[in-house]
This record gives sequence, C-alpha cells and structure tokens, in this order.
Amino acid sequence: MTDAGPDAEPTDDGLGFDPGAPVPTAAVGGGGPGPDAPLAERMRPETLDEVVGQEAATRPGGLLAEAVRSRELTSLVLWGPPGTGKTTIARALARAVGGTFVALSAVTSGVKDVRAVIDEARRRRAGGGRTVLFVDEIHRFNRAQQDAFLPHVEDGTVVLVGATTENPGFSLTRALLSRVRVVVLEPIAPAALSTLLDRALSDPVRGLGGAVALDADARTAVVRAAGGDARRALGVLEAAVRRARGRGAATVTVEDVREGAEQRVATYDRGGDLAYDALSAFHKSLRGSDADAALFWMARMLEGGEDPLVLVRRMVAMACEDVGLADAHALRVALEARDAVAFLGMPEGELALVRAVVYLAAAPKSNAVVGALHRAHEAARAHPDAPVPPALRNAPTAFATSLGHGRAYVDPHGRADAAAGQRYRPDGLEDLRLYEPVEVGDEREVARRVAYWERLRRRARDGEAPPPEPR
Repeated sequence: MTDAGPDAEPTDDGLGFDPGAPVPTAAVGGGGPGPDAPLAERMRPETLDEVVGQEAATRPGGLLAEAVRSRELTSLVLWGPPGTGKTTIARALARAVGGTFVALSAVTSGVKDVRAVIDEARRRRAGGGRTVLFVDEIHRFNRAQQDAFLPHVEDGTVVLVGATTENPGFSLTRALLSRVRVVVLEPIAPAALSTLLDRALSDPVRGLGGAVALDADARTAVVRAAGGDARRALGVLEAAVRRARGRGAATVTVEDVREGAEQRVATYDRGGDLAYDALSAFHKSLRGSDADAALFWMARMLEGGEDPLVLVRRMVAMACEDVGLADAHALRVALEARDAVAFLGMPEGELALVRAVVYLAAAPKSNAVVGALHRAHEAARAHPDAPVPPALRNAPTAFATSLGHGRAYVDPHGRADAAAGQRYRPDGLEDLRLYEPVEVGDEREVARRVAYWERLRRRARDGEAPPPEPR
C-alpha cells in the first residue's frame, strides 16, 4: 500500500485502504498500445482463443470458455506465477462479455479508488452496462479490505476478477473464496513460449514483421531465460533483437540473448508458496535418494535468499522421519551441519550443507519410527484409561507403598542378562506391538536387538533360562 503522509485524508470506514491515485478506468476494445510500447504489451492476446500455454484453463467447455460463449462472467480469481496471462485473460473475458474493464492494484490503490470504481459501476449498471473489476495482487489487501468487496459482488454491481501469485486458500478470506471461482494458471511450457516467440517475430503489425530471425540456440536460450514467464520471454527477445540490430545483424544469436537477458534474478519468494514448494521438493528429493536433485533445490533456495537454517531444520526432520534408525549417523550429520553453519556462517557453511545433503540422500531409508509414533498415538487414544501396572507405579510416600505401588517391581540390573521379565504394558495390551523395524541398513541390528529383548522378557516371565545370545 502507499504510505500516507501527515496530511493524508483519513479513512472513515475502518478498512485500512490508503488514498491513492485516480482510478485507471478504460473500456476494453479501444485503441491498443502504440508502436513504442514494449513488445510484450503489443503482443498481448486480445481474445481467449489467442492465449497459449494455458490449455487446461481455456479448454472448450471449461469455466472461461463457457463465459465467452454465454457472454456471462462470474467472479473469479486467477492464480498463477508472474507472466502466465492473468491480466491478459481478465481483459479478454471483459471484452468477450461486453463489459468495461477497470483495473486496480492492491499495491497502489486506496479507499478513494475503490469507492470511485463502485460508484461508477453503479451508474454504469443503471444504464445497462457491466463492470469487470480486475484487482491485481488481490492477496495484498487485508481481510477487511477483501470483505469490503463482498456486497458489491453479491448484488452484481461488479464482476470481480482477482489476480494473485499466492495460494488463495491461505491469502484470501473464506468469505471471498466462497463467492468466487479459482482458476489455476501454470508456468508457460517451453513449446508454448516458442509459439509466442514465432508470433512476435512474424506479426507485421504488433510484432517484428519478419525483420529478424532467431537461431536455434538463441531460441533455446530465450525460453530458458524466461522460466515459464511469457512477458519475460518477449522482453528478452526484444532486448536481444535490439542488440542484434545494433551490430547490423539480421539473425539473433545466443550471445545477443545472453546480453539481452543479463543476469536472471532467481524467482523465489521467502515465506510464499514457491518457498514452501521448493522446500517440499528438497525434502522429497532427499527421501527419494536423489542427491543431485536435492542439491539443486538447496542451491535454488539459497540463491533466492533463503535462511540456510531453514534447510538444516528440514534435514534434521528428514533424518528422523525418513532415515530413522536405518542409519545411526544420519541425525548426527544433520546436526553437525547446523553447528557448522552457525560457526562458519555463509558461504563457507554451504559445504557442510552439501555434506549433509549428499549423506542423507545416500543413506538407507526407513520410516518405521513414523509408523511407531502413529500407532502409539492410536493405541493411546483407543485406551485412554489403561491403568499403570502397580509394579511400575511411583511410591514416594508410605501411603503409596501401603497400596502396593512398586512392590512387585524387579530391577533388571539385578539379573545377569538384565532382563527381568517384568510386565510393562497395561492389562489387555500384553501383545501390543507398535514399532515394526525394517530389515534395512543399521535398523537390521536394531530389529535384532528389539527381538532379543522381547525373547528375554518372555523367557524370564516363563521361568526359562536366557538364550545364549550377546546383548
């Protein structure tokens, strides 16, 4: 939101909107961008049919296609990464249904803007017109601001089309979500980006009119630099063409693209969906024993400015959850990475991260401890009143002793085999089995020991001699 100065007009509705610039209202279908506009703006699709790379969202019979066919549009939220067509689709829908497209940004717009839009929409509606209100980065509005749109959406004053890069399930209010449909947009696939490049290169009016060519390596470089972002792809192409023309060439080379793209900033939003998705990919790569994939996601997060301790915490959790007892050293290695990062700082601490990543990915895997935990909780919930056996109860007072607490307890250290045959489980749960080890890595030895102690306890209870096995 824009910062209000000391003389700013106070808001009186408690919604927290800051006063902003005049509302940019324009009827869709007027003059397009001029010849000096950026290539990405000139090549913006005007109809839903021209949109490429979002076939799942624009498919025939789907929500968007039906809105175009019926000329009836319901309020919706377009959710996807930057450059995937959110604004383009909103404009195309407004044009298709004959509505006036009004754009607001949740970053710069304030309460005056919203009121002006609603007032104008009411007048337009009274005259038989419709208003499609596009709110970019709608997740930036707080809960009260989002809810302020509800009555105007419900009574049909505006058709709300929101755009967000954040998960609507977390960033939008439940009340607003119940009144809109969510359309998911994906990063533009390489083939679709290539199609966009061809359009831009050949279009005689909005594009480059065939004046330059793009060699194969340069095309690959543009697509790679775009990273699924159509706007960036066209921006990189435009810069590369400008460089090629500057040296008098009619073909764009990979070197032109490199210079035009400059250094690409990692797409990463700490605390946002992408951060959690990358962290999830990191964990799953470790679990799946793919060290190279795990290292890639580690570097991707670090390049994006992630706190290295976030990765360390995930590795500690992974060592407990996915390696478990299959490798007795896994947790120690993860904790050593934590200590090394704290002691050395970055970037020196990255070597400790790499060491831990590779070790955990290569370690044998077992989630037997996870299963044991779940089964333990299930048993505790199923038997909430299971009494503690009297022999195991505490006896801090003479009264407790008189009740027999601890009287029958047998200290296992008093036996040569350290197995007392004591009953440690509640009545009725003598055969309870929660930990089920797997025959993997170090857990083979753990399984052998667990079975050994169980046999000793059973033999002691039955009065048999202990087996000749080392403990």
